Amino acid sequence: MGYVKEFCIILLFSFVGEILNHVIPLPVPASIYGIVLLFTALETKIIKLKDIEKTGQFLIDIMPIMFIPAAVGLLESWDIVKSSALEFLIVMAVSTIFVMAVAGLVTQLIIRKSGGRKND
Repeated sequence: MGYVKEFCIILLFSFVGEILNHVIPLPVPASIYGIVLLFTALETKIIKLKDIEKTGQFLIDIMPIMFIPAAVGLLESWDIVKSSALEFLIVMAVSTIFVMAVAGLVTQLIIRKSGGRKND
């Protein structure tokens, strides 16, 4: 029964994110609204990590399985995609390098700002 309660809490934040997506006229996906709200609730201790930890870990564990339908859809659309495969590969490579570089720079900035201390 614990998983159902935890999953309902996560779904509630997803639902509120969907509502905000329709109310706020910004080009931000509903899932981002939901995850920011959930993060804020966790940081302000409105929700304790233990209240959603087991279900959250379960969802992370099964995440790779969730990519299978997208991969199958891509394979089914191969006739359409193959004419632009080179462009897709170039965009994927450039965007991956860009994201890695930005993540590295942000991480270095945060480490420098915190004085290189480890949180115990």
